[in-house]
Amino acid sequence: MHKEEVCRTLLETKVVAVIRVDSSAHLLEAAAALHKGGVRALEITMTSPGALEVIKEANEKLDSDVVIGVGSVLDPETARAAILAGAKFVVGPVLNLDLIKMCQRYSIPCVPGAFTPTEILQAWDAGADFVKIFPATKLGPSFIKDVKGPLPQVRLTPTGGINLDNAAEFIKAGASFVGVGGSLVKKELIAEKKWDELSALAGQFIERVKN
Repeated sequence: MHKEEVCRTLLETKVVAVIRVDSSAHLLEAAAALHKGGVRALEITMTSPGALEVIKEANEKLDSDVVIGVGSVLDPETARAAILAGAKFVVGPVLNLDLIKMCQRYSIPCVPGAFTPTEILQAWDAGADFVKIFPATKLGPSFIKDVKGPLPQVRLTPTGGINLDNAAEFIKAGASFVGVGGSLVKKELIAEKKWDELSALAGQFIERVKN
């Protein structure tokens, strides 16, 4: 899948499931359940055990329309390792300009983290495809709307504190898509292998942001 196709998937689906778990045992089953519910973009964080192996295996075993990315990437070296393992997009919690350069080298969408308007514009000017607003917990949808006023060209994606109640509000405020972690990828559902419930929850998120 080419870079433009990956970006299109993120924009169309509007929900990226951020998978951060303590064990890699059920990551593939969780990814399949999320996809069944309509979530086509999955971000496997580098803080998850065996993340690189899971990314590689997920690309081999999941449907071809599932986009597997990597999250919690702090440096270009980690980004390169994940890209070689099959990651189709790279997400970082902070702004690292060398990380953006590495993704450009491999023509992979890069989503660095930023918190202030200055950081946001710096990331965009450096070539970021989207800018992750993190943590979005304390900022709320109004922050997205305010930033989009003077910076309408920047594609923003909030992560942190996104749930069923506010996901649609972030999209309405101008977010390109939302990154959803614990309120979607619930550890108890994964631990108890309640895949149907996980699929249903994913479907609820998709319905909220689409409507």
